[in-house]
Amino acid sequence: MSRRRIVLIGLTLALGLALGGCETFDGLLDSKKPLPGERKSVFPDGVPGVAQGVPPELVKGYQPPAEPEPPPPVVAERPKPKPKPRPRPKQIAAPTQQPVTTMTVQPAAQPAPAASPFPSPAPTPPPSGSPFPDPPRPPGAR
Repeated sequence: MSRRRIVLIGLTLALGLALGGCETFDGLLDSKKPLPGERKSVFPDGVPGVAQGVPPELVKGYQPPAEPEPPPPVVAERPKPKPKPRPRPKQIAAPTQQPVTTMTVQPAAQPAPAASPFPSPAPTPPPSGSPFPDPPRPPGAR
């Protein structure tokens, strides 16, 4: 195995030295012909929208032009949301033996939930008596 490597390295070096002594490789490597036709520059006056030469920011001693002071930001007040109308009291129909009673349901005042960038977690099911799901039902049973 080591003889093969030595011979391979020797042949590679000999081939490299032999090719290094050649003056030109034009006949060996250059087989392409140029395309026929006249050559024209695409943008003879330069690329539109691009300044020629060195940008003024890179010139030594450059002083940026004074910028006017921006106006103070205007803070717009948010309109207050309209209060929701209260639900009407519901009348529950009762059998004729009992008197009709009126029940009013007032929603509890809850603060508006703050907007969160994260989704709320999925509700967890209430724990059941068994840690395992119901066993499979036999075929034909409902």
